[in-house]
Amino acid sequence: MPISDWQSPAAYEHAQDIAAAGMAWEYLRRDDEYHRAFQQMKTLPAPELGDRRAFSERWGLRFPCRSGAACRPHACLLDTGTLA
Repeated sequence: MPISDWQSPAAYEHAQDIAAAGMAWEYLRRDDEYHRAFQQMKTLPAPELGDRRAFSERWGLRFPCRSGAACRPHACLLDTGTLA
């Protein structure tokens, strides 16, 4: 992926059509502190509910899912490498 000039308005023309959640993701995925916190969470064999909740609250994340057994935690949703 080519690196564009972040100061160029043309580099962000696509942002006019991004919903609020998408715009928030654009900022989050560039945050080095988020990357470090996510990598730390990934090292835990099974993060406790409190740890997951604190992580989600710290970064303003929400993960809506279906009810019942279909609702399982998906760590990959937190990984900036999967949605880049």
